[in-house]
Amino acid sequence: MTATAANPRYFTSYSGIKLPLKLVGELMPDDMRNRNTYYRGSFDDAGQLLVCEKIVYGETELRHDYRYHPDGKLAQAAIDDGSGEPTIIDHPA
Repeated sequence: MTATAANPRYFTSYSGIKLPLKLVGELMPDDMRNRNTYYRGSFDDAGQLLVCEKIVYGETELRHDYRYHPDGKLAQAAIDDGSGEPTIIDHPA
């Protein structure tokens, strides 16, 4: 199942410390009714994570936006922690 910005997928957490984050513990729509904290991910048709948001009590607490090189490796990560000044991390080809 491929998600887009209009069709996000939901997860309990992520694993690892490398970017892009690896979302784990996928939740089904029925699982969302009683969740206060979860991760929302939007993916491209190749399955690469484009947007990752940590949602806490209905508000976005953290957001990662990813761009990729043509070979599929991470090109750039924009990390917004809500401070108003996203951190941009570039990864050369």
